[in-house]
Amino acid sequence: MTDQASKAETLSYEQAREELIVIVQRLESGGVPLEESLALWERGEQLAAICQAWLDGAKAKIEAARNNDQAEQR
Repeated sequence: MTDQASKAETLSYEQAREELIVIVQRLESGGVPLEESLALWERGEQLAAICQAWLDGAKAKIEAARNNDQAEQR
């Protein structure tokens, strides 16, 4: 695993989202060379996956808590 990949995996949801916002703004502004655009796109994909993983984890915790509450109420 590369240093960047291991660093990316330790980002909080908020950190990943903020970095992703900056990347999207840079790509949307234009004027970025193709090679850099591709690198930004790849990093954006990584960050989007990190954000999705955080959201999926939060959803699973909420569903588990709801199921636990429903089981206790029976």
